[in-house]
Amino acid sequence: MQRALFSRSALLAQQAAAALDGPLAARSAPLLLRLDRSMSSVSIPPPACMLRPLEVPLRYLFGPGPSNVPPRILAAQGRPIIGHLHPEMYEIMNDIKRGIQYIFQTENNMTIAMSGSGHAAMECAVFNTVEPGESVLVGVNGIWGERVAEIAERMGANVHRMVKAPGGYFSNKEIEQAVEKHKPVLFFLTHGESSTGLCHPVDGIGDICRKHNCLFLVDTVASLGAAPIFMDKQNIDILYTGSQKALNAPPGTAPISFNDRACHKMFNRKTKPVSLLFDMTCLSNYWGCDGQPARLYHHTGPVSGFFALRESLAIVAEKGLEESWKKHKEVAAYLYRGLEDLGLKLFIPDMDLRLPSVTTIAIPEGYNWRELLAYIMKHHQMEMTGGLGPSMGMVMRIGLMGYNCEKTNADMALHALADALKNCKKSKA
Repeated sequence: MQRALFSRSALLAQQAAAALDGPLAARSAPLLLRLDRSMSSVSIPPPACMLRPLEVPLRYLFGPGPSNVPPRILAAQGRPIIGHLHPEMYEIMNDIKRGIQYIFQTENNMTIAMSGSGHAAMECAVFNTVEPGESVLVGVNGIWGERVAEIAERMGANVHRMVKAPGGYFSNKEIEQAVEKHKPVLFFLTHGESSTGLCHPVDGIGDICRKHNCLFLVDTVASLGAAPIFMDKQNIDILYTGSQKALNAPPGTAPISFNDRACHKMFNRKTKPVSLLFDMTCLSNYWGCDGQPARLYHHTGPVSGFFALRESLAIVAEKGLEESWKKHKEVAAYLYRGLEDLGLKLFIPDMDLRLPSVTTIAIPEGYNWRELLAYIMKHHQMEMTGGLGPSMGMVMRIGLMGYNCEKTNADMALHALADALKNCKKSKA
């Protein structure tokens, strides 16, 4: 085979050389031979999977996220691409900034959307406001506190953990005592702990942090748009969320905002942030937040993702934040009643502490939770999930958020659960 390829290549080279005259022909023949041989030497064939059409199943995404996306946002993401540095793109980014200010209830100028999931915003917040050796206090009552603690440790911070069992929450007195003891530059708390279904109270914590010269960082990835949060009124210094839950958009963008206290800390640091991609000195210019006349290239933003995020923020603005909070609360209460009618136990006993977007139920006694979820997926094309991190093996999670936040969807979820409980084997225990 190799001999045949070489013979063919040699013949092509000879034919090309014959068409030329003199020294040029002699020089061109070896060059043409090398080019042809390089194009004929592919040894790995195209994979069979790439020769088939893309197939994506229709699923009801009733887990903790991502959620199903409305047609309007799917259409927005399918619009023609424009350059990420075009004036029209900057205008869309400006719209996004104003939309984030609305959903966060903040007037912070330093408000952007990260190119990446909620984890990108999480790392951006820590990388920019904490330097190696500084003290960080993290409230750990689920997986997201664990993640922030690990991020801070990896970049060299001195991390202190406040730990509660999954579903537990911290009193303001406990928080203030820990802040007084460890003197952190940053305190982290998850508002919507999706791994346990807890919506943590926030009032008064920002005041404690200001009293002790500590920044207050809050994760609202699972709660933003589903439960009330007021960045400015609650004295939250850094707030972030993700696009793929109650905001209706696909995964891949993450709104984040820094107030003046946070900006003073991150723009007066002694060392550069460990990440260039997440460096707010660069990102603030890319998003037009630094007052400079020109926006310079930093990275290529997810253009289609920004189209989708812009439309998702527009939908929330058109509906109104208060209406969004009200609807999530009503649908969640409807789901609670249906679960209790099935004889299931809600994991968070206090209704006021339950996360409206993600409901957790204790695994019903005698059942294998993996079998229940597998049955629901197979027979109902519906995603529900088990616990995550510390709550693994303790709960099953049902998410009805954003576009999926409807009583008809709650009925579908309840029917699927009832069917699974009826048909899955139950142990004698």
